[in-house]
Amino acid sequence: MCGIVGYIGYEQAAPFLLGGLEKLEYRGYDSAGICLNDGEKLVVKKSKGKLEELKKLTNNGNDIIGTVGIGHTRWATHGEPSDVNAHPHLSDSCRFAVVHNGIIENYLQLKDMLTAKGVKFRSMTDTEVIAQLIEYYYKGDLVDTVIKVLSKLDGSYALGVISIEDPDEIIAVRKESPLIIGLGENENYIASDVPAILSKTRSIYRLENNEIAILRRDGVKIINTDKDEVTKQVETINWDIDAAEKGGYEHFMFKEIMEQPKAIRDTITPRIKNGRIVLDEIKLTAEQVKSFNKINILACGSAYHVGVVAKYIFEKVLRKPVETDLASEFRYRDPIVDEHTLTIVISQSGETADTKEAMKEAQRRGSHVISIVNVVGSAIASESDDVIYTWAGPEIAVATTKAYSTQLAVIYLMAIYFGDMLGTITPDEYRNYVSELESVPDKITKILEEEEHVQYLASKLFNSRDVFFIGRNIDYALSLEGSLKLKEISYIHSEAYAAGELKHGTISLIEKGTLVIALATHEELIGKIVSNIKEVQARGANVLCLACENHQELKDVAQSTIFIPHSCDMMLPSLAVIPLQLFAYYVASLKGCDIDKPRNLAKSVTVE
Repeated sequence: MCGIVGYIGYEQAAPFLLGGLEKLEYRGYDSAGICLNDGEKLVVKKSKGKLEELKKLTNNGNDIIGTVGIGHTRWATHGEPSDVNAHPHLSDSCRFAVVHNGIIENYLQLKDMLTAKGVKFRSMTDTEVIAQLIEYYYKGDLVDTVIKVLSKLDGSYALGVISIEDPDEIIAVRKESPLIIGLGENENYIASDVPAILSKTRSIYRLENNEIAILRRDGVKIINTDKDEVTKQVETINWDIDAAEKGGYEHFMFKEIMEQPKAIRDTITPRIKNGRIVLDEIKLTAEQVKSFNKINILACGSAYHVGVVAKYIFEKVLRKPVETDLASEFRYRDPIVDEHTLTIVISQSGETADTKEAMKEAQRRGSHVISIVNVVGSAIASESDDVIYTWAGPEIAVATTKAYSTQLAVIYLMAIYFGDMLGTITPDEYRNYVSELESVPDKITKILEEEEHVQYLASKLFNSRDVFFIGRNIDYALSLEGSLKLKEISYIHSEAYAAGELKHGTISLIEKGTLVIALATHEELIGKIVSNIKEVQARGANVLCLACENHQELKDVAQSTIFIPHSCDMMLPSLAVIPLQLFAYYVASLKGCDIDKPRNLAKSVTVE
């Protein structure tokens, strides 16, 4: 997620802006920039790469004068990482500057409109449209202009705006993307998160959706889009700086678990319009989709586990055969792939070496490749035929949580989109699937609100030596991810098995006290998983069962239970994975493990 910082006061702004951006580096970024009003003009300095490059460019901020300014660290969504695409962005005449977190969904239409009127654009970003619109509509009052511009924007945004025309104020506004206002003595601040301003103040306002802050040196005024003044409660921050950099959480992994409702919403909301799935990123025609006789899914690690879930979903919804391959094995087995094969490649970083090479092998054999990637401009994104970005923002903890969840969300979007295109789902099924998908973030929020129950179970079970995850159908696919989460951060030996395979050898490993985590969310197979639970209990297993809330009878079957909200089968993995992530996190925490940086692991595997 990008970072925003802004300052208005009597001190030189640039050193503070750079320091604030440094405190936001944990969010991940690919470029950075600052803009100051030097009394005569807006001065912009920005650079691709790490913040150190921007510091060198500005002599640690000492080469730019000005007591009003804004800064930004960018995680690319529109346009590759570059000096030009970095924020802040200026209007055509350089009178207005903007920093922006979020995504403007209708930027292409707005850009076309402005271009037709002679406006010259410098970058490939959606953000520059905002700066150009402000100049286009400006009639002498910056606040009125910003309100007018907001009425034209579709999407999510946190904005910081400065102008040579109104040199003694900063305008800040938010919709969906977080933004806070820091309150000081004869100086005030904006930031996307607390760490950026904690060196200056612990008194803040948290902006709500469609609230506009007008910052001057001597105070802050908050209004709504009708220009009615809004009374805000001052919040006092009592975290220490180290904790604040994680948003008050002890670990980035836990923070990212808690961010999943927003991350999924950011992935799906721009792609659901008037109840319809819109995937403008995919250029395939209906005829091409119908011509594919097979779907191949290539990935590694947790992304591979997304692919295993996708196999069950695609085969049920699209009625086409699906093969899910470990990318590291795919190109060494002489795969049967041709121009009638659709290949889906999944990678958080877009740089995973094995996945990238497997993709190239599929392309060499004539396959059309769609990639599901988080990092804009990454190698896989650039080299695939089509790319769907998850827009999850950077994920810092090595053990993935929100990347897995947002990749799953893209799989749902694709299944519904292609199912409609192929005619394999009815209009009623289409509407139901879209409705269920839109409800996923709220249902995850409900699960997260009950995380103390998972913490309690972890406190009872964290000394387990061996753990087995079992499930059937899509529950088996999910058990793979639950097992991986536990083993990679807690270092407990864990395995996932299709429950029906227990009797073919694995049940010999079950002994008194062995922890078995049984997934029982798939409605049609609950009776069979209950039989498997009884089998392992007869050998002494301690069973923790994960099920939907409409099956309370499972409390009488297993020693411990976790219930999740009911949903359609397709979306259940997005709900069921949350308790598994929390369980792994709390077990690792109780064992004293380095949760964010587990031993021997890296966030992006860029070598084979």
